[in-house]
Amino acid sequence: MKNSRTWATLGLLLAILCWSGNALVARAVHNDISPFALAFWRWSLACALLLPFVIVPLRRHIADLKHAGWRLLVLSACGISAYNSLLYSAAQTTVAINITLVSTCLPLVTFIGGGLLLGEWPARRAWLGMFIAAIGLLILITQGSWATLTSMSFNPGDLIMLLAVTDWALYSLLLRRWSKYLQPIPPLALLGVLMVLGVPMILPFYLFELAQGAQVNINATTIGAIIYTALFASLVAYLAWNHGIRVVGAAKAALTSYLMPVFTAVLAWLLLGESLQAYHWVGGALIFSGLLLATQMRANNAPKVQARVID
Repeated sequence: MKNSRTWATLGLLLAILCWSGNALVARAVHNDISPFALAFWRWSLACALLLPFVIVPLRRHIADLKHAGWRLLVLSACGISAYNSLLYSAAQTTVAINITLVSTCLPLVTFIGGGLLLGEWPARRAWLGMFIAAIGLLILITQGSWATLTSMSFNPGDLIMLLAVTDWALYSLLLRRWSKYLQPIPPLALLGVLMVLGVPMILPFYLFELAQGAQVNINATTIGAIIYTALFASLVAYLAWNHGIRVVGAAKAALTSYLMPVFTAVLAWLLLGESLQAYHWVGGALIFSGLLLATQMRANNAPKVQARVID
């Protein structure tokens, strides 16, 4: 059991690592490809790559898929269609740092949602860990300067990102809430069916963008963005995240999102030669400390009241 939780946690960290570049990629190509175009082609490529490996499992588990029924549509709408389309739309009018800042709401929204939907209110230790991690994240974002925080401006893109965060929290919580319906379905098959259902939901919005004059510039940058988001931000990250939710729960999984700017800074150091400053070390240390405090809770600290699953 302990070993499975360790692997699930490592999977969550892998997912966050893959997603660390997602906002940066979206912002980098926002002048070359429209939000729904990027979302549509990302998931279409991911779906095309995955389907050959899941067709047989999908046929074997057709009864389980029917049992899950409309829940798969809801999960697909939240996790596949809406979230990334909203994130890419936000990247049109806001900077990557604001996307990261607004994303800090995810653990709070998930903690509250977990209490309301699942009856799983985290212990005070978890709230304290979240608070410590949030302080570390704030230090990273502001580079340890209060003036940087006070000079930040917000715009409609930040509100769109807040909607995206709420949508992602709901997706994560529903994965946990409906686990008894989803558990019999193999992870690859589950992701495959969510993609198959999700891509057609994006298509009408993509076509509307084209009708409004949106342009898609085919070049090395946009092709690279589609490949990266399809392989790493879609296939690898979603498989790892979905498994992590099943094992450790939505609230604890959401806390790992605080590591996104840490991973981004480390990747910039490794790949771009950017230096790591003191605020990187201080902020990263606080985030890791907060995550350890929030997630390494003993069994007797776990919620005693479990929510009844309501269909």
